Amino acid sequence: MGRVLKYGMVGGGIGGFIGDAHRRSIGLDGKAKLVAGCFSRSYENTLATGAALGVENDRLYKNYEEMARKEAAREDCIDFVVVVTPNNTHYSICKAFLEAGIAVSCDKPLTVSLKEALELEALAKAKNLQFMVTYTYSGHVTAMNIKEMIAAGEIGEVRTVMGEYPQGWLAFEDITGNKQGEWRTDPAQSGKTNALGDIGTHIENTVYRMTGLKIKRVLAKMEKVVLGRRLDDNSVVMVEYENGASGVYWASQIAIGHDNSLRVRIYGSKGSIFWFQEQPEVIHLAKEDGTLLEIHRGHGVIKKQAAKYTRLPSGHPEGWFEAMANLYSNFIDCLNAQKDGKLVESMIEYPTVADGVDGLKFIEACLKSSENGNVWVEL
Repeated sequence: MGRVLKYGMVGGGIGGFIGDAHRRSIGLDGKAKLVAGCFSRSYENTLATGAALGVENDRLYKNYEEMARKEAAREDCIDFVVVVTPNNTHYSICKAFLEAGIAVSCDKPLTVSLKEALELEALAKAKNLQFMVTYTYSGHVTAMNIKEMIAAGEIGEVRTVMGEYPQGWLAFEDITGNKQGEWRTDPAQSGKTNALGDIGTHIENTVYRMTGLKIKRVLAKMEKVVLGRRLDDNSVVMVEYENGASGVYWASQIAIGHDNSLRVRIYGSKGSIFWFQEQPEVIHLAKEDGTLLEIHRGHGVIKKQAAKYTRLPSGHPEGWFEAMANLYSNFIDCLNAQKDGKLVESMIEYPTVADGVDGLKFIEACLKSSENGNVWVEL
């Protein structure tokens, strides 16, 4: 294992969910240590979170601007920052750390506008800084293996894709006290979209990373189903890819009976692949001769490029934490390689800022389509 890197976090204070998930995932491999933070807009929360996590008081900051400035001035500056705050703050926080010369990992969606996303992409490039967007599902070994299978031509040319991500947790009008639901359904914090930005971008990115297909145009119907809701809670998108293939994406947070039911079906000229993230140990392959196969993680059939991320033997399930940890493992390895002057493009296997930009292109095209009467809009 290479040198242990130092990281800081913005957001993720006591009472939050996603910050703790990132910390646990980073901790699985021991490749980086949390040493700094601005965990909340409340400095008291930041101090309490820092104490609970063993972060020294002089590296607990009242705001992210102070954190970026003071960390950049230290000899033992953090190697990267993890941004786990509501969508509307991503741009300004990421920009502050990039300008300070610090690499970034940011939760998705990257920003609330394509303009902001493109600015961050340009800034990261100008500063020669790595920038990961945590589309967690692409970190599953099985998802990586599907990418290798499709690239190897195992299902021929992709013809059509069905992607869905139904949840049921926002199916009701009263979400009082639901912290996660309250900010996601608030345009001031979430931006112009809820379901499509929060989980629809997971469909877009998962399909892209598996198939390599770029979207040419979309036709979207973004609905506000629950009474009083100001942002979409149920969205259906027809997709046309650059190679002429078609697709349909469904992102819903009002689908009672579903938790995190991301499911992708990829139909090719020689076979089909089916993948369900709530059962991420298995890939279902339908071959052109009618043979139906189950491909299980942890066995020799998993291709080398994906198998290197396997942590446990078959029958010992790996899940969401491990998927996120795989992204961070590669991100940290790439940061170390860059420090040693040995980084090459092929080493980067995590979703980059370019993936985040694609997510905003998708969101804005869908918004335009839906607002203009469900018409085709080019990305």
